[in-house]
Amino acid sequence: MNRILKILLFTALYLWGALSSHAQVNAEQVMRVGQNALYFEDYMLSIQYFNQAITAKPYLAQPWFFRSIAKLNLEDYGGAEEDATQAIERNPFIADAYEVRGVARQNQGKLREAVKDYDAALAQQPMARGLMFNKALALQELNELDSAATTFDLILSQYPGFENGYVGRARLNLQRGDTIASLTDVDRALQLNRNLANAYLLRADVTIKGYDMKRANVAGADTLSANRWERAEQDLSQAIRLLPREAGLYVNRAFLRYNLDDFFGAMADYDYAIQLDPLNSAAIYNRALLRMETADNDRAIQDFTRVLELDPEDFRSLYNRAMLYVETRAYPKALADINKVIEGNPEMPEAMYMRSDIYRRQGKMALAEKDYYKALALAKNFKPSAPASRPGLDDGSTSRPDDSNGSGNETSKETTISPEEVAKRFTALRTIEREIDIDQEYSNKNIRGRVQDRDQRIEIEPMFTLSYYTSPTELRPSAYYMKEADDVNQTRVLRMAVQVTNSPVSLSDEDDINRHFRSIEYFNSYISTHTPRAIDFFGRAMDFMVLRDYASAIDDLTRAVTMTPDFALGYFARGVARAELMRAGLSDRERAIPEARAVISDFDKAIEISPRMALAYFNKGNALIGIGDFTSALSAYNKAIELKPDLGEAYYNRGYVYLQLGNREAGLENLSKAGELGVVPSYSLLKKMH
Repeated sequence: MNRILKILLFTALYLWGALSSHAQVNAEQVMRVGQNALYFEDYMLSIQYFNQAITAKPYLAQPWFFRSIAKLNLEDYGGAEEDATQAIERNPFIADAYEVRGVARQNQGKLREAVKDYDAALAQQPMARGLMFNKALALQELNELDSAATTFDLILSQYPGFENGYVGRARLNLQRGDTIASLTDVDRALQLNRNLANAYLLRADVTIKGYDMKRANVAGADTLSANRWERAEQDLSQAIRLLPREAGLYVNRAFLRYNLDDFFGAMADYDYAIQLDPLNSAAIYNRALLRMETADNDRAIQDFTRVLELDPEDFRSLYNRAMLYVETRAYPKALADINKVIEGNPEMPEAMYMRSDIYRRQGKMALAEKDYYKALALAKNFKPSAPASRPGLDDGSTSRPDDSNGSGNETSKETTISPEEVAKRFTALRTIEREIDIDQEYSNKNIRGRVQDRDQRIEIEPMFTLSYYTSPTELRPSAYYMKEADDVNQTRVLRMAVQVTNSPVSLSDEDDINRHFRSIEYFNSYISTHTPRAIDFFGRAMDFMVLRDYASAIDDLTRAVTMTPDFALGYFARGVARAELMRAGLSDRERAIPEARAVISDFDKAIEISPRMALAYFNKGNALIGIGDFTSALSAYNKAIELKPDLGEAYYNRGYVYLQLGNREAGLENLSKAGELGVVPSYSLLKKMH
């Protein structure tokens, strides 16, 4: 969840507290737990709670508003729009509801309506950065470029450190043809944040386009045209460093490297792009051309054949494979390919010349002569045929021979190009058109690429918790073992087995969610008709924890440990529930330190009863980091590792603490060990430290 979304959520939570003082206790509890689930990005679960609140009190605006947030994050833009509308009808003074509806509408292409919503919200919050930014993007999409420029100028005058604002205005300036201003904005954005992948991509695009400006005698273009390939390649390499899993970027860098005569670098990029995306036809096609250029004919034919398996009507691959078949004297195969090219491009003289040559080599002189004279006639009055420029020809890519600007539709624009130029384009490298994505300020979308390569705040590995669900991975195929949890499971009293994880699964299936509501009802009935036991309260607490109702879980766990003071797992679970309730941000900020001490006290009590509970030491270390006591946190992680030497998360967090304390060598050593033990984020942090 991004920072703006959290700010908006906390603001909404405050408004809800102020406006619902007369609501019934049950409605307040349902809303509070729904807000917990929303904060933890359990959107499906939160919707179930908000549904209950809407059923109970449909006249309240807040349940509709919060449900719209959940639907927006699930990319249910139509549902989010409808719920935000319901909230606005009930309370037209919730500015955030207009923002949610504006984002939902913008994602549906309802740009004019989105701008109206942003204006309505701005009437209440005139200088809200996110609102202005989203409005500017919508205006740009509406092609109201002057209004968009005015909005971007206002944003950056108020927020001169807003790097994404400069990227947005740079893209706008490029659209308006002001390449110099675009480059200035990109440079400013990168001064503020060196990890903006889209800024590097945009600057590479500006650099290449600068050369075309020089050819058009545009003022100031000389400085952009010098060494354009080198500078564009450097920027694209920086983007790849930040987005290393996007195959299209390697295809485009290979194109630049080819123009720099770096043949081996280009080939390596194509190989890796295909490794990332085996169906990337542009990468396969371009690799075939490079292999063709070095007379690696057999493997070039294999690549062209693979492209044709993906698109049997890729005329460029057919044309080039035909040439290779001629070179390898496979004349029947060459003839079959060139016939298909001529069928799709009947006015293309170069294809007719090739077929004439094939017939000649086969000794079919009459047919060869007929095609030869037809080719001469076509060349005399040549105009490119429609099939040669059909939109599907490039599989989403463009041909960029020599100094083409890569517009993606060259032949359809030009009606007087030579036959030689068409043939050249049939043998030219392709590039991938990539839109410079600028996410809306409210959006919760991830940038492309691997998580460890995102520009994100570095965080410690989270606490271990108890759950009925885990999410196994190849690196962690099963839940962690904890003797105390196993002892509880052996009693066979609980309705499901307790598991230990630090990545609990968010429930998305309504049946799973309802199962736990029914389980709570079962415990309610049992406790009211029997003499309750500690394990009964613990079991109900587990259901509450799965459903993110941490306050109710804490109440039940307190009853459990009061009844059974040596219940180590009860103290452990209560410490986790208290920590999660704090993390949701729903507690009084002034009580943060006392509440953190209560969390630590619970883990200490669990350790006192079960001295070998390594995960309790780990969780205690996390709680100590929360209050800034790094030295004590280090001691807790040391003990956790002593008790469980394969606890990779403890090495990771200990490495984090060492770095905070200025001990870089020890920090890197621990991160390396954590990575060895399967903690993937270790490599992201190691990368940032080198």
